[in-house]
Amino acid sequence: MKQEIYLDELKKDDFPDPIYIVREGSGFLEQHSHPYAVKALVTEGQIDITIGGIKSTYLAGDAFELTAGQLHSENYGGKGVKYLASRKGAVLQEELGLESIEGVEPSISA
Repeated sequence: MKQEIYLDELKKDDFPDPIYIVREGSGFLEQHSHPYAVKALVTEGQIDITIGGIKSTYLAGDAFELTAGQLHSENYGGKGVKYLASRKGAVLQEELGLESIEGVEPSISA
């Protein structure tokens, strides 16, 4: 998916501007959930998301969505992953201390 289409879909679905997330290579997050829905677009690298025992792999250009409260785990490819993520729901991005972006500059890394 092209970034322009992703951003148009966010607006259509009333999601806020996305933030840019950078995750180090071979990292992971154990099973967890978020109190907000997520719409994301991978810009570089690879992320594997496992939901209900089913692993899905997302590469640059792939989009993924998570519903609020959806249990999942995350694994990042050997070279890590960079992705745009918009969060909508109980907790706003501003409350998380994350910045909205207009371009594709990283605003956080972990």
